[in-house]
Amino acid sequence: MPPGGCRWRAESLARTVRDKPGMAGGESHRRAGMEQIVRTADGRALAVQEAGDLDGRPVLVHMGTPNSRHLYGRNVADAAGRGIRLISYDRPGYGGSAPQPGRSVADCADDVRTICAALGISRLAMWEVSGGGPHVLACAALLPDLVAAAASLASPAPYGAEGLDWFAGMGQDNVDDFRLLLADSGAARVKLEKDREEFLAASPRDLAAGMKSLLSPADAAVLTGELAEYLAFSLHEGLAPGGQGWWDDGCAQISPWGFELARISVPVLLLHGRQDRFVPFGHGQWLAGHIAGVEARLLDDDGHLTLLQHRLGEVHAWLAECL
Repeated sequence: MPPGGCRWRAESLARTVRDKPGMAGGESHRRAGMEQIVRTADGRALAVQEAGDLDGRPVLVHMGTPNSRHLYGRNVADAAGRGIRLISYDRPGYGGSAPQPGRSVADCADDVRTICAALGISRLAMWEVSGGGPHVLACAALLPDLVAAAASLASPAPYGAEGLDWFAGMGQDNVDDFRLLLADSGAARVKLEKDREEFLAASPRDLAAGMKSLLSPADAAVLTGELAEYLAFSLHEGLAPGGQGWWDDGCAQISPWGFELARISVPVLLLHGRQDRFVPFGHGQWLAGHIAGVEARLLDDDGHLTLLQHRLGEVHAWLAECL
């Protein structure tokens, strides 16, 4: 059994990932993706997806908030071409992963260690986007024996961070949601469930209208075609079983994360776009000043979604050099 007494099994979720819009899979990739269920020591299910070069160097992905384990086909193709095995999972409460109410950001480290033990991985790199940021930083801080390097794309900084106006430059939709969560958790949960229903009903074309206050011109320009189809599908899959994962992500983000950034000793690449209204540029600047030895790429012409669309090649290249 893996360390910590955890157990796992592939419960016929170990299947080929079918062709979905913008998803892993399809004839253009060298090998199809695979899915399985990993079991934690306390019996929770974690839904895991692998894609890219399944014989390649392992890189684990922490997706945003809300989201799912499903990987974007463009990024999978890039990984496959570089000999990278991409691994992603639903955080608790999303998609096929059982909820873990009240989880902290730091709690993800135990789940990541469980997944790696199940897959026979003793060393890997990681990247994240958006709400996955605190989680990749947690793993970098708490799992230095496992994590060789980490890349942070558009991560939020800790709420209440000294010297940071956390809301400055943030789109009004996100400002309103976070302020409501801080002021009235009951009302915030009701609104989240309403928003969840709207996401489940949304078509790819609906996404831009629903995110209007968050989209800079740079991001609006890429929220079309394959990326819009991928995001709509991934959101639907992550939120289909309920809103608990989304709720716990939000609560964890504005609560103490459960680790100190000063504990990070592994190489970190940080990318943040000045045109980002989802997670404002000031967050990236603040993190760049508080992670020792970070390589920060603060990008004048990028937004939030543009990092997922255009920057993963350079991220994969940087991570591959660390493995």
